[in-house]
Amino acid sequence: MALLEVKNISKSFGGLKAIQDFSLEAEAGEIHGIIGPNGAGKTTIFNVISGVYTADEGSVTLKGKDITKMEQYLITREGMGRTFQNIRLFKGLTVLENVLCAFDPQSKYGIAGGLLPTPKRFSEEKRGREICEQYLELVGMADFKNERPENLAYGKQRRVEIARALTCHPKVLLLDEPAAGLNPTEVSELTDLIRRLSADIGFAILLIEHRLELVMSISHKIHVQNFGKTIAVGTPDEVRQNPEVIEAYLGKEE
Repeated sequence: MALLEVKNISKSFGGLKAIQDFSLEAEAGEIHGIIGPNGAGKTTIFNVISGVYTADEGSVTLKGKDITKMEQYLITREGMGRTFQNIRLFKGLTVLENVLCAFDPQSKYGIAGGLLPTPKRFSEEKRGREICEQYLELVGMADFKNERPENLAYGKQRRVEIARALTCHPKVLLLDEPAAGLNPTEVSELTDLIRRLSADIGFAILLIEHRLELVMSISHKIHVQNFGKTIAVGTPDEVRQNPEVIEAYLGKEE
């Protein structure tokens, strides 16, 4: 059984069919790229998988458990992490505090610990800082833990978002256009980071990205969407040579 199994999901908004019969199976250690022109339904796929929307048809299974109609916070607890196309870091908090926000639901002190400075609370806060600092180290942001995200370059903010997603201990990580707004050097560094995370942690990664050179260089399998439909699935080499993919991106010669 695949770590993540998406079976024939569809989602419509009024008369608009945003996703039609999309399927995917991802194993631990695999990277799946989802590409397509603007409006192809890529982010809607992520929103259905992560519980933002409920599929009109089809199912989503994580580690053998049906999560199709599960609440978002419960899906996160089951082992799914996510970043967003638009960076969603909290201004006014430090880098470390932003990552700690993802650890808070995992803290093991009760209501009394939340109201009073109990030893258990101090112990959990210490454990949380240590875990979050480890993930900041993993993404190369440990030296910036006391900085505010809004003062950092865009590429560094992306890394903070990834560290926050990792703090949820995901088995599946969804990355929605992580290279958006990055310069070529930052894209190269991000590519290396995603590769390293996949190899070192071994979770499944789903990646939406417009930078085809990034997707083609790291994906084991690519799913190509156009107007809500899947027009091709295969390895990077297979997708490059697919006539429907070429037509979707470049148009058809008269």
